[in-house]
Formats: sequence, C-alpha cells, structure tokens
Amino acid sequence: MKAVVIGAGVAGSASAIALRRIGAEVTVYEAYPDPAGPVGAFLSLAVNGLRALDSLGCLEAVRAVGFEVDRQLMWSGRGRRLGDVPRGRAADDPLRSVTLRRADLVAALRAEAVRRGARIVVDERLGGPDGGAGPADEAVAGADLVVGADGLRSTVRRMLDPAGPQPAYAGLYGVAGVARAVPEAGPGRTFNMTFGRRGAFAHLPAPDGTVWWSAQIADPVAPAEIKLGAEELAELFAAEEVPRRILGATERIDAATLFHVLPPVPRRQDGRCVLVGDAAHPVGAGQGASIALEDAIALARALRAEPDRPTALAAFDRERADRAGKLARTAATNRSAKTAGPLASLVREAVMPLVFTRVYSRSTDWLYDYRPGALPQ
Repeated sequence: MKAVVIGAGVAGSASAIALRRIGAEVTVYEAYPDPAGPVGAFLSLAVNGLRALDSLGCLEAVRAVGFEVDRQLMWSGRGRRLGDVPRGRAADDPLRSVTLRRADLVAALRAEAVRRGARIVVDERLGGPDGGAGPADEAVAGADLVVGADGLRSTVRRMLDPAGPQPAYAGLYGVAGVARAVPEAGPGRTFNMTFGRRGAFAHLPAPDGTVWWSAQIADPVAPAEIKLGAEELAELFAAEEVPRRILGATERIDAATLFHVLPPVPRRQDGRCVLVGDAAHPVGAGQGASIALEDAIALARALRAEPDRPTALAAFDRERADRAGKLARTAATNRSAKTAGPLASLVREAVMPLVFTRVYSRSTDWLYDYRPGALPQ
C-alpha cells in the first residue's frame, strides 16, 4: 500500500509510524520547513496518549524530554482551592501525565517515523481544491491511501467536502510563556488552573525551577493581532495574585494564538482519503495530541484487520467518531467555564468545591481507561 500523509505534526508523524508498522510505503508532506519548530508552546499528554505512544514505540523518548505531573489543582481568582484531582489519569493508574514542548513531541515522533522507513518532505504544500500541482498533489493523485493530518484548516478536508464546515473563533485567545522561579507557584509535579475575571490561567512549576504558564483570555471579538506582553497580561490578571506574580517574573513569551472551534465534520473519509487529528475533530480539553496519537493507531489497526480499504476506513471512522464527539462536548463545557461572567463565576466558586472532586472520576474514566491496542513490529 502506498500511503501519502499530509502534515508532519503530531497526527501526521504518528500516522507515518503506525502505517509503516503495518508495512505501508509512507511519504509525508509538510507545508512548513520545520514542523517541530516554534508552533505552539507546551502541551500535556494524559495516560491515554501515553499508552498510544507506547504502542508506537515512542514512550521512553517522549518521557525523556518532558516531565511528569501528578496532580491538578483548580483555583478561584481569589485563591480558594476549588478542586484537587489526579492529572490526566485515574487515581490508581501507575502512569503519570507528561508535560513537554510541542516541538519536542513532534521531533521524537518524526525521528521514529524516519527510523521506521517513512520519507518526510518538508516545505511542500498541498494545493488541493484551491489549485496547484506540486509534488504533494502528484503524490496524492497516485496514492492508494491519503491521510489528512493537516490540522484545523485542512486542505484534505476541503478536498473531501469543499462546502464543508469552517473553523470559527471560540471566544478565547491564548498567550504562553516561561517565568523565573516564583515561590507562590506552588510545588512541582502539579498543574494549576486559576479561573480569573478575564479568563483562565494555567501554570506548572518545571523541574529546572522555571514556571510554564498559559493565559487564556475571554474576548467575544477576535483580536486582529495578539500583541500582549507579560506586563499587559499582568494588568488583565491584576485581581488574581498568583497569576499576576508569575506574569511579573516572566522571562519570555513562547506563543500567542486564537482558539477555534469546528462544527462536526460530516465527511471524514471517502474510501481512499481519511482525516485524523484536528483535521477530523479538534477536541480541545487538553486532549488534542493524545486523540491524534490514538487516531494513528486505530487507523493502522483498521487497515490491517480489513483488506478492503473502503470498508476499513469506514470502520475506523465509526470507531473514532463517538469518542471524539464526546470529548468535543466536554471541551465546550470547559470553554464555557473560562468565559463565564461574574454571576456564573460566583456560582462556580460556591458549587465546584462540593462536586468537582466527587464527579471527576465518573466523568473521565471513559477517557483515561482507553487501550489503543498493539501494532506489529
């Protein structure tokens, strides 16, 4: 089987590994010169993502460039603890969530894909329905399988359905950076989320003594350009003491981005082309990378189990749609919490300490208990 993967980020690189493991000839085309470069800041992998990495043979390489996180603490803007739960896992799971730079995750996956025999071509964009006939388009035309791993604004998705849904601004934008040691940031191996007046603020003390942070600002109107520096962000979070202190000690800003949502995609495969990761279902809720890794394994396993390719892709699509859809609904609830008004914030502060820790396990066990299955060596 000759497979062409469009996109060499998390979903594309993982798909290349998984497809090579079932014997496919794989070429990956990436639009950017360095897909592992400064795109995004840090991300977290929950245990379902770590199990997927284990199936791909990359778990130890990824652990080596990240750090484990045990707990997740939720805080009100006034510093009241609203919840304390295991981070990205069930309480009795021996695995621990791993936080790392997106660039390091992509680099580890790409290295394994190349080691497995995949060919990665960078700085080569697919023209798709918008025109163009470069090497990527020629490869797609001659491929047995085309995997669209090209993200939220997927060209492959437009090839499948030119009139399909388009991403829309989600009412939030984010800025992420790194601060010097801040005693108020709390102990290591802990993810903290503060619900402030203007948005949410996440921070994690890293093993080297720095603090990794991400500010998510609620704004109904998408800014034309995100120009906020640490000082401007500190003013937005002036009422929240710990975020304000972290922002005041910031050494650098790594990323700024608008958050988007995508309506359900009605056509995710056509028997030859198939979408994975954010191209098919951007899930949010800190699960984007983990679900993309799961997709890659599920796709390869479906193709190996069913020799008829259209039947295999249809089975893969059915399997992944329910899980991704359920997670997307969870993400919508999370966004609503981050964009809540003053009254909703007061209700949250009163109710969340009573119910969050108790309902957390029931609402997340289905997510963290997932087993992706093995791939052939």
